Amino acid sequence: MSEEQKQADNRARATTDELRAFIREDWAPRRPTAEAEAPAAAYAAARRAVLSAAYPKQRVVVPAGGLKVRSNDTDYVFRPHTAFAYLTGLGADREPDAVLVLEPLDEGGHEAVLYFRPLAERDSDEFFADARYGEFWVGARPSIEDVELELGLTARHVDGLVDAVAKDAGEVTVRVVRDADTELTARLDAARVANGAAEEGLQESDDALAHEISLLRLCKDEHEVEQMRQAVAATAEGFEAMIAALPDAVGNGRGERWLEGTFGLTARHRGNGVGYDSICAAGDHANTLHWIKNTGEVREGELVLIDAGVEVDSLYTADITRTLPVDGTFTDAQREIYDAVYAAQEAGIAAVRPGARFSDVHAAAIRVIAEHLHAWGLLPEGVSVEDTLDKEHGQYHRRWMVHGTSHHLGLDVHDCALATREEYMDAELKPGMVLTVEPGLYFKADDLKAPERFRGTGVRIEDDVLVTEDGCENLSAAMPRSADDVEAWVRRVQGR
Repeated sequence: MSEEQKQADNRARATTDELRAFIREDWAPRRPTAEAEAPAAAYAAARRAVLSAAYPKQRVVVPAGGLKVRSNDTDYVFRPHTAFAYLTGLGADREPDAVLVLEPLDEGGHEAVLYFRPLAERDSDEFFADARYGEFWVGARPSIEDVELELGLTARHVDGLVDAVAKDAGEVTVRVVRDADTELTARLDAARVANGAAEEGLQESDDALAHEISLLRLCKDEHEVEQMRQAVAATAEGFEAMIAALPDAVGNGRGERWLEGTFGLTARHRGNGVGYDSICAAGDHANTLHWIKNTGEVREGELVLIDAGVEVDSLYTADITRTLPVDGTFTDAQREIYDAVYAAQEAGIAAVRPGARFSDVHAAAIRVIAEHLHAWGLLPEGVSVEDTLDKEHGQYHRRWMVHGTSHHLGLDVHDCALATREEYMDAELKPGMVLTVEPGLYFKADDLKAPERFRGTGVRIEDDVLVTEDGCENLSAAMPRSADDVEAWVRRVQGR
């Protein structure tokens, strides 16, 4: 359910019966918003079938979520809950307050029903007077017929949702994706209990559903892989736009924001927007892992670490990092660090193959990081590479690379987050999984254990990798990675 907006009466306009009658007159027939089934519809139906098989004779409820108030009477741009997008195929800003219900059938299986707010008729006040939902204000929504054609399921008005979901909750197990819409969940909890469900079991039952949907997303189908390819391609365009804009970022001041805005333009033009807040971290800011303030200067002679991804309209996102020399050339010290990270990433990518453990990717990359730190003499006296890799008594190398090397990627930048450690870190890699490989080295400006030549320099290289039947494919391989290739990339894009 959408959050309530505060409505002031200081800007209200008179609405007379005469105006209502006048507005109702002389409109051409509406055009349908859908002319054929959406390309994602068949894939979403297949995903629902897998979920249906996991919960026979049970009612499954997956809300999209509602509008969130940004300030006063304005909302944030709506993004549907990931589980809803996965199981319906709807992306972008569709459909606030909608709820997917898998209704159990007597003969087995489920009927997919989408409860949503359809287009209002032109004789309603909503049509012209409702600034949040009205067609005059925010554009036309689809009709029930549009949704049924587009998604290949049954559509109904959202007003009938609560009664339909809770009507026989004492006889039929009803499961809800709770975090998608906490206010709606509270209403459904009350309705379920009122209709005979046991209150003490609701949370556990619902959590199991959310966990199951998260697991289903670990391996991507062919439609999802194609969406990932599109997200990566759009992200590559955004990076080239930022490289072209580096001189302006230096010259105009507050250059991190200039780069962020440049990428954001590409993201909004080529997709739904950014998949997460872009990190445009110049100089020592690169050593703050989630630097999203982007308030700093971009200076010649320094590096800028850019971690950014375009989220396409289907809501699948890329997640790519490149560390670029602002003036196009690495210094000797910068290249020394960069080459170490590149070698670690090469080792990590080489470890991505079916049958390997997810954790093997980090193990391969971090060993190379540890070997370089040891060779530079940065580990404590007497500590070997094997000593620091010891998980019980070592880990000294984490001073300079505290994060993991990989995470799953898809509809969420940190995808499948509800999987357990056994299902995630300790699980075997399988074809269709998409993961990042992103080692780094970070030497803060005030780190007295770091060599002076390294201080204030941070480097990360990140690519999006698809597990294939016999190995892996680097989806972002077209974006240069080695130090020589990055320098040539900057020169080419800037026409130098």
